[in-house]
Amino acid sequence: MVKNAEQDGAKWAVRNDHRITPLGRILRSTHLDEMPQLWNILRGDISFVGPRPERPEFTENLKKEIPHYEMRHIIKPGLTGWAQISYRYGASVADATEKLKYDLYYIKNRSLVLDLLIILKTIRMVFKNH
Repeated sequence: MVKNAEQDGAKWAVRNDHRITPLGRILRSTHLDEMPQLWNILRGDISFVGPRPERPEFTENLKKEIPHYEMRHIIKPGLTGWAQISYRYGASVADATEKLKYDLYYIKNRSLVLDLLIILKTIRMVFKNH
């Protein structure tokens, strides 16, 4: 991001976000910005599949505004998840509410088959966007 991108506080990311540098745009479009998360997976901080963690700056507010929001935290967060492959990029409380439905579905129906489906759809999405 450009210097002082959030000097007025945290903001939701949007498509064609003016705060992203040209290099950052390339990293995002190629998904290379996710590479550091592989280290977090190896360390055991996150899993490969699970509810995608939200920025801490937004979490407290979302807990207050969305009933049962904290339930998505009962399992380890993931690099990819059912909400990421089933819903657009979230940029509002309304989007977070909708994504929570997908996260709760995943938590309730967690299985190896569902994880494999999510992984395959994630791979397809990565290559489809290029």
